[in-house]
Amino acid sequence: MLWLLLERNTLLFCQLKAPLNSPKWTTVSLTAQLAAWDECCGTDIPFKKATHKLGGCGILGVGVWLSVTQGNFATLSSSLPSLTAANVLIAVGTIVMVIGCLGCVGAVKESRPLLLSFFILLLLIFLLEILSIILFFAYQNQIDHYAQSDLKKGLQLFGTEGNVGLTNAWSIVQTDFRCCGVTNHTDWFEVYNMTRVPDSCCLEYSDNCGLENPGTWWTAPCYERVKGWLQENLVALWIFALCTALTQILGLVFSMTMFCQAEKTNTFYA
Repeated sequence: MLWLLLERNTLLFCQLKAPLNSPKWTTVSLTAQLAAWDECCGTDIPFKKATHKLGGCGILGVGVWLSVTQGNFATLSSSLPSLTAANVLIAVGTIVMVIGCLGCVGAVKESRPLLLSFFILLLLIFLLEILSIILFFAYQNQIDHYAQSDLKKGLQLFGTEGNVGLTNAWSIVQTDFRCCGVTNHTDWFEVYNMTRVPDSCCLEYSDNCGLENPGTWWTAPCYERVKGWLQENLVALWIFALCTALTQILGLVFSMTMFCQAEKTNTFYA
């Protein structure tokens, strides 16, 4: 979408390369101008239209695949059981695809309502992202407390019927991050009502190793381990966030420029 908007906004540059009596100067619609610009600049618009839509379709496809093959994998929260990796990807993919289609169709068809709709939706998403970041830093301690409390409640569902996704997720987290429990390995004592942890907490995995000597268990808290991993990759996360913000800002600028350009063109030829 962004490339298409950029191409349409640089149309005047290619017009300068054509003679004054060229059809590029006498067309009465931006669509005809775009066709002349393709001849001038060699732009493959259909290909780029397809690539814009494939981004959202790809994310949506991965989400559907995860939902079908992995079920409720990556569900750690007991209060938000629908917050899975698959559902998040499906939601993001759908939103990206819908907004991308609005922008592409609006740019190609010179539809001011579609361009305006694209601008408003993208602006709302951008503002929501900024608001979320502000609230996260303002209430970080409260969020930490709530997250730890909710995760501890989720431990009570570990290994129970109908909670395979939560069980698998905790097993993978504890194995990969070499940790045990939310804030301490003793969190599991309340779950089993005895001195026991899941086998995924063991230094060397074996059946029923969670019943053996506590010296053979991981003792690091998983919540702090995951936070530490995020802090170690903070630079990469900020780079990704800044690139995303820059892309959205450019999309806002180019879509509004096209919206104003279409209005001026309609007024000129009226």
